[in-house]
Amino acid sequence: MALRGVRWRSRRQAAASIFTLAFCFSVSSLRAEEAKIAVAANFMPVAQQLEEVFEARSDHDVTLISGSTGKFFAQIKNGAPFDVFLAADQERPALLEEEGAAVPGSRITYAVGTLVLWSAAGDNVSASTLKTGGYARLALAQPRLAPYGAAGADVLAELGLDCVIVRCVFGENVAQAFAFVKIGAAPAGFVSLSQVLALPEDARGAWWTPSPTDYAPIRQDGVLLARAAGNDAAKAFLAFLHSDEAMGILTDYGYALP
Repeated sequence: MALRGVRWRSRRQAAASIFTLAFCFSVSSLRAEEAKIAVAANFMPVAQQLEEVFEARSDHDVTLISGSTGKFFAQIKNGAPFDVFLAADQERPALLEEEGAAVPGSRITYAVGTLVLWSAAGDNVSASTLKTGGYARLALAQPRLAPYGAAGADVLAELGLDCVIVRCVFGENVAQAFAFVKIGAAPAGFVSLSQVLALPEDARGAWWTPSPTDYAPIRQDGVLLARAAGNDAAKAFLAFLHSDEAMGILTDYGYALP
């Protein structure tokens, strides 16, 4: 068994090395272009680091715009000038692909998110505190717009709770839910682990990680939008997300790899 595991890892490493070489060659050989990237709010801190590395490795430029997955989806359907959509779910990129608003076959899963219940003040955070009404308010992204909000609502339902019982304060996206907790407007909230790990260590407070079986997996897909079918910067950035360097940054921020 151990020998088989070593063989599997070596094959994976070899494949990753080949991909990285191919990526570096393609980036260096394409003409420099610009791409506008619509980024799910939970992924923005990581995307900013990825942007720095990508631009340092190529002649391309990317512009990151942060927002809720649901709102971006509506804007793209109405002609918003984005080139790549990095969503916090799989459903909306798949719909754009089906409807012809994205390049067929370009969709990738770039990360798998982790939901946490977070207290900036370092207060006790746990399922039992939720059940006993230990929070005056609970920050949550709008479940109908944001996958992390939907995941938080799923966890509450597993505990026999809902947003009426725990007095939810809704943010438009997970970035707003995170901000509510950070400024003290809510003592705790459901956010992405990546947002917490992006803080300095002495400002991370405390968090509880619900069981991943209590909510649908937050598989985050990216897709090349139809208007960018010939945009080399957009295509190269999507390819970069599966490079060894990008995957190392993702794991540092608490994302599972696809």
